[in-house]
Amino acid sequence: MPSGSDFMALALEEAEAAAARGEVPIGAVVSLNGKVLSSAGNRTRELFDPTAHAEVLALREACRKIGSERLPGAHLHVTLEPCAMCAAAISFARIERLYYGAADPKGGGVDHGGRFYAQPTCHHRPDVYSGFSESRSAALLKAFFGARRED
Repeated sequence: MPSGSDFMALALEEAEAAAARGEVPIGAVVSLNGKVLSSAGNRTRELFDPTAHAEVLALREACRKIGSERLPGAHLHVTLEPCAMCAAAISFARIERLYYGAADPKGGGVDHGGRFYAQPTCHHRPDVYSGFSESRSAALLKAFFGARRED
């Protein structure tokens, strides 16, 4: 059975592939019972879709595979703290555990910003674990945006 670090390694591969496509390097993996259900990287530019974040794409594919809009018992590994939109989607999908790499003090919606799961209107709160492959996740983002500033 793959470990959490294996899932984060796959999420990092998705983030690297996103960067190669010119997308913000964020990757996500949905697992259930120790097996990968889906994985995705950001595709907002490619699809001309502001909702095509890695987390949303991975959740959509996982839901399609199991034939349900909910993923009870599933875990999500993502390279960056989810934004408020993704935090809501994670809640609506009933993800059991969320693991993320780098914190996002500017755009995060879990431990920063609106703190979606702390709101009384939030109906489902996953267990949240942060700091997985944090330095590698942060380094990908810094390199990506650093290269953009040089252009």
